[in-house]
Amino acid sequence: MLSPLHPLVDGRTTDAAFVRALRGERPDRTPVWFMRQAGRSLPEYRAAREGTEMLDACLRPDLAAELTLQPVRRHGVDAAILFSDIVVPVLLAGVDVRIVPGRGPVIDDPIRTASDVLRLRPVDPEAFAPIAEAVGLIVAELGSTPLIAFGGAPYTLASYLVEGGPSKDQLRARSLMYADPHTWAALLNWCADVTGAFIRAQVEAGASAAQLFDSWMGSLSRRDYQRRVAPHSARALSALRGLDVPRIHFGVGSGEMLDLLPGLGVDAVGVDWRIPLDEASARLGGGVPLQGNIDPALLAAPWSVLSAHLEDVLDRGLAAPAHVANLGHGVPPETDPDVLTRVVEFVHARA
Repeated sequence: MLSPLHPLVDGRTTDAAFVRALRGERPDRTPVWFMRQAGRSLPEYRAAREGTEMLDACLRPDLAAELTLQPVRRHGVDAAILFSDIVVPVLLAGVDVRIVPGRGPVIDDPIRTASDVLRLRPVDPEAFAPIAEAVGLIVAELGSTPLIAFGGAPYTLASYLVEGGPSKDQLRARSLMYADPHTWAALLNWCADVTGAFIRAQVEAGASAAQLFDSWMGSLSRRDYQRRVAPHSARALSALRGLDVPRIHFGVGSGEMLDLLPGLGVDAVGVDWRIPLDEASARLGGGVPLQGNIDPALLAAPWSVLSAHLEDVLDRGLAAPAHVANLGHGVPPETDPDVLTRVVEFVHARA
């Protein structure tokens, strides 16, 4: 159970527009936040991060809290998301992972055999102390604005571990899936357990919602996702059993698998820019709250083009029981922060 002091229990975030939308209600105005909102495009982010490696910043509670709060202060979004990275629990479990600027997570000794998987160890819950401390600092300042916990889906984490870094097609990972299904299942179970523990630690410390990110699921066929990946994502989300917080699944390239996602145990589904929200809602049977799906590429377009796109997204979002406005993926680093603020103002005024 959630602590009596949790924001969803003591009433601070219970009636927040973001939380209500995830639970299927239509608040007075459409809530909006941005994936990757905590950083990269903000000059104050770059100043605060200067001289600090990404993963070091994630594990410094004061800095992680500041970087989480910056976009909330600047843009007036309806939810914060913890400044962290999906590989943080992998690092805390003892895997030597680093983030290379301009490339992403890199593992110098990839996990590619049964013996490699057997060497993986469970993550010690005490290792999440810096995460819990950061969440406590953030929630104390956010007041009625919800904080979102997050974690990487097992397939995306496994892809990094097997490939040794980012990959366009996840060939090695998918080859392992076919060549050694038992090792594959063991690896994804390990990923599910460490990312599930990571998300649970954030929620127990005060996060009011949780999102599972599957950045690479679009590389899979529907059949492979359903048989060899989805059960592990469900396992990750099951770590929140007993904690009554709304849950979101977001996957890139997930259009062909949308109808499978509610079965993972989520309350809302994030949609990328490839499929209109009304079509996404139809594929989900019309009963699932949606999140999305502003095309990040249009953040650099003339305002007349972007505003027309926003109108279209908001109109199509009416097909779902509720809608949280967001991007169809993350904020590009070169985005003008004033454009993001203007998007928030537009969405709020439109409602």
